[in-house]
Amino acid sequence: MIRFTLLMAALLVSTVVQAAQAPQVIVEPVRQASLVDPVEALGTLRANESVTLTALVAEKVSRVHFTDNQRVEAGQLLVEMTSAEEQALLQEALVDRDESARQLERVRSLARQGSASQAQLDEQRRAYKTAEARLTAIESRLGDRVITAPFAGVVGLRQISPGALVSPGELITTLDDDSVMKLDFTVPSVFLPHLEPGLAIEAMARAYPEQPFSGEVAAVDSRVDPVSRTVVVRALIENPTHLLRPGLLMTVTLLSNPRDALVVPEEAVLAEGDSTYVFRVVRGDAQTSVGTSVKKVAVQVGARQPGLVEILSGLDQGDQVVTHGHQKVRDGAAVSPRERKDGESIPDIIRAAEIR
Repeated sequence: MIRFTLLMAALLVSTVVQAAQAPQVIVEPVRQASLVDPVEALGTLRANESVTLTALVAEKVSRVHFTDNQRVEAGQLLVEMTSAEEQALLQEALVDRDESARQLERVRSLARQGSASQAQLDEQRRAYKTAEARLTAIESRLGDRVITAPFAGVVGLRQISPGALVSPGELITTLDDDSVMKLDFTVPSVFLPHLEPGLAIEAMARAYPEQPFSGEVAAVDSRVDPVSRTVVVRALIENPTHLLRPGLLMTVTLLSNPRDALVVPEEAVLAEGDSTYVFRVVRGDAQTSVGTSVKKVAVQVGARQPGLVEILSGLDQGDQVVTHGHQKVRDGAAVSPRERKDGESIPDIIRAAEIR
């Protein structure tokens, strides 16, 4: 009995000594994180709506109702041209239309009494419709002599002055709706399976090097360029401060293939030929760590991001892997794990534990 007790005591002391001699390693858990596959490209900004305002007729400018870079509302009057002759013709056409309407009503009344024939009624109805058509044509010509904003936005530089004679097609100014900007950029067609409306993008412009702009994909072109094998992607960026302007070149990062994935610190992943592996901690006694060891586990890695590696297979969430101290361990070796806590510095942990 005494011999058995001494033997058990010796075994316990031996186990404790082995645990004390087990190399200390720093470990971190396998955790889940949101990952994306960034795709970089160059894109050019366009206004949400953009138009070049030009004259439709050859006429003299009588009034200009806007200034350079002025913000205007939809339907706001911008330019008036001389229209005295059309105004006179309009008054004449109004009189003719009203007179034709009165004559039509008189003949219609006589026809009901039997004092006018159907032919007379048809003739008067034709005269009324002719007068209405003439009035519409004159109103249309008058409309060509005023230029209004087709949508709300900001006008560009004014290219005309009052009194100038303009010709059809002559540039007056530009109008851009810059409340939302369109960013068009090309992406290699190999990313087509991951391109869909709603994907997030981040863009930077050299004009604003410290300010990122966020947006999302609105549409993907229906055709792939047969020469470059790329496809045009259009993203929308909100522009409430009006910093962004059409034509600006931007560097785009498309955040494609968003997903939740298992990740480990990049220091935990080791290479051996064409294979990659980690040392996974196999826990022993929860209180004393007696019997705690490491197991060499082959893993399949995916995307890499600064400081993190995606794990596609080989580990489960919550597993602990060795990040520092690999040189002191081998498959199945006992270890003394030290879990890194949030905010702790690796050099400080190494110095405190005297890990070499």
